[in-house]
Amino acid sequence: MTKPNERGGFLPMLIIGALFFIFGFVTWLNGILIPYFKISCELTDFEATLVAFAFYISYTVMALPAAWVLKKTGFHKGMTVGLLVMAAGTLLFVPAALTRTYWVFLSGLFVMGAGLAVLQTAANPYITIIGPRESAARRISIMGICNKVAGALAPLVLAYYILNDGDAFVKSLEGLDAAARTAALDALAHRAINPYLVMTAILVLLGIAIRYAPLPDVETEDEAETLSNSTQGRSSIFQFPQLILGAIALFFYVGVEVIAGDTIIRYGMSQGVMIDTAKAFTSYTLVAMIIGYLAGIIFIPRVISQRSALIVSAVLGIALSIIVIIGGSTTSILALALLGLANALVWPAIWPLAIHDLGKFIKTGSAVLIMAIAGGAILPLIWGYLSDVYSPQTAYLILIPSYLVILFYAIKGYKLRSWH
Repeated sequence: MTKPNERGGFLPMLIIGALFFIFGFVTWLNGILIPYFKISCELTDFEATLVAFAFYISYTVMALPAAWVLKKTGFHKGMTVGLLVMAAGTLLFVPAALTRTYWVFLSGLFVMGAGLAVLQTAANPYITIIGPRESAARRISIMGICNKVAGALAPLVLAYYILNDGDAFVKSLEGLDAAARTAALDALAHRAINPYLVMTAILVLLGIAIRYAPLPDVETEDEAETLSNSTQGRSSIFQFPQLILGAIALFFYVGVEVIAGDTIIRYGMSQGVMIDTAKAFTSYTLVAMIIGYLAGIIFIPRVISQRSALIVSAVLGIALSIIVIIGGSTTSILALALLGLANALVWPAIWPLAIHDLGKFIKTGSAVLIMAIAGGAILPLIWGYLSDVYSPQTAYLILIPSYLVILFYAIKGYKLRSWH
């Protein structure tokens, strides 16, 4: 069995980078889908944020089954399975658009999330253990750039096809009778068909390509051997506090990341910004994340440790959240976009800290961390509820306790190796 730092190479990094690009493109489409469905399916803020709920809750439902799949197939073949499941989800958008049925759209998003659960459960530990542990955050940061570049492009590309005339379309609905309004909304829903057919074809082709790509089959038995002291006498994944607390921190992190990226368009519209301008706001958040990832690549671990980067990220997140809540319209939108900078290094820093010393439990541990992506389902729903009851700006109060949990993990939680 080769050592971790002997397994890496340019080609595996390139292939996994392509997968992270797909993750980002599909995931951050939700930022434009929320206002799109709000218009086409005539929804409240709470109902529209079910887009994020359906997509991210599938990670919780499917993470442990994904770990079982990977135990049967290995990391390499499991990636192909994930891509094909995602393709089935994008294909569901066709009947959903033809009938303008919101629950079918949500079903498609759930299936897409299930495929991503398999992919993420495979790809994240793969990129972590394919090289030295102390530089894992740097490698994940490189993957993060692939992810967020795609994420910055995704809402702009999809908006061009489905909501390029958003302001004019909303205005045109005024004064229409019921039949004409229904016909106009049906036509709006049909705009999603072609983009999602193209995505289906790309996912199928990529799944086939990954199946035959020359990726090394990285296993974890050697890690189990070298870490025998840390896993000795442990029979359950719940006996690793650094993992469980890391999953809790990731739950809140994914929640705030999704809130920052997926609600900023809707928040901008609530502040009087035109749709044609606001539709680019998610991309601004992701550009800020890319800047953060670049900083991680440059400074981790040469200048700053993964743990120190996590502390800085949490403190910056708290400061920006306060500005979002109390700032004026333009200032709060800018601070919300800059949360991308605060969020960038949280996932890369928590992953290696949380799975360290897991040994033979690493695949199940990775599944537990993937389950934490449910934060992207729950917290945006809370934001949507608070937005409907109070105001979109007040709803961002949910951000502050979330960053405090991340700060606790960075200061103390990651060190714990026993609950006693």
